[in-house]
Amino acid sequence: MIPITPVKETQDAAVVHDVTHYMRPGTLQLTALPPLALYVHLPWCLKKCPYCDFNSHEQPGGELPEQRYVDAVVADLEAALPLIWGRPIHSIFIGGGTPSLFAPATIDRLLSDIRARLPLEADCEITLEANPGTFEKDRFRAYRQAGVTRLSIGVQSFNDAHLKALGRVHDRAQALAAVQEAAQSFDTFNLDIMYALPGQSMAQLDEDMATALGFAPPHISIYHLTIEPNTYFAKYPPQIPEDDTAYEMLDRITELTGVAGLDRYEISAYGKPGHRCRHNLNYWQFGDYLGIGAGAHSKLSFAHRVVRQVRFRDPARYMTQALSGQAVSLSDEVARADLPFEYMLNALRLRHGFGLRDFTERTGLPITAIEAALLDAERKGLIERDFARVRPTVRGFDFLSDLQEIFLSNA
Repeated sequence: MIPITPVKETQDAAVVHDVTHYMRPGTLQLTALPPLALYVHLPWCLKKCPYCDFNSHEQPGGELPEQRYVDAVVADLEAALPLIWGRPIHSIFIGGGTPSLFAPATIDRLLSDIRARLPLEADCEITLEANPGTFEKDRFRAYRQAGVTRLSIGVQSFNDAHLKALGRVHDRAQALAAVQEAAQSFDTFNLDIMYALPGQSMAQLDEDMATALGFAPPHISIYHLTIEPNTYFAKYPPQIPEDDTAYEMLDRITELTGVAGLDRYEISAYGKPGHRCRHNLNYWQFGDYLGIGAGAHSKLSFAHRVVRQVRFRDPARYMTQALSGQAVSLSDEVARADLPFEYMLNALRLRHGFGLRDFTERTGLPITAIEAALLDAERKGLIERDFARVRPTVRGFDFLSDLQEIFLSNA
């Protein structure tokens, strides 16, 4: 979801820059810094899913090195503090992997260590990803007591046959129990659901949606199953529904969620008023985020440049590097010519689009930098705009890749 600009360094050596390197004069002039979020990556799973291309690793034999890993994450954070000094944290997202493999006491310690080093906004959203296969009845409540305010549950489906085809470690009964407990323990929670699954019919999609919506979730994220490179499914692709059927499924999902009071505010996100994911909105609005943990990505703004960083991917190597104060493996600033596409790749995912002033403020570029592309997109019926905002049309939302590509070809 988050684009990464090609970088000059390789993972053969750590990248170390002090803050003066990023504060030197440059070609951009940002008048204000955007909100800052924190992403923490916990990389282990019980089992690698065949469709997953995230930086996740099967849990090693024996116990997870929870305390050493948190030590490494905290050391990583401390090394990054000069780059974000004094900036309040808008949201925290603990993702993976399967963060719910970590004991609630460890998550409590992690959040306490973060609070001791960073100023959190009073209403800071703190999300933790959890899978039903790691569900224990008291665990979700303990995460809430540790300070997690929002749980995101990777259900994917309530159909046992589809869960098996997806390689999930949980079954329907575990999914139902996990969602029920989340609904009782959290005011805000999210369900991850997938569609266009191997062998899935429209009736089966209706069953999945009816089950999910029966819990009255305040937020659902719904994703088309895609075959990503370097996954098991890429090597052994399953039979998935044709594109026309998948489009019908998406139309049905949007219809059902709308009846349930969930607004499709982003291409894959449906939320009730007051329950939109603040952390993901910050990504889509081209906000800043510091990513710590194995393979985590960062996007940080300074007065004259926008910088992207990547941490070492392998968990063992990451821990060694982070504990020595050198967790960053790749670092580079986003080229001025690439900023319009990077901004649009995110902002056009939002149904209400973006403000022209926001584009200027967050890229340091004038509107004239995208005027030719805006005219092209408008001519093709993919956007509508006024003097303040640009919004994708219904057609632009349906053909989002075509819309985004206009800003790449005009870069």
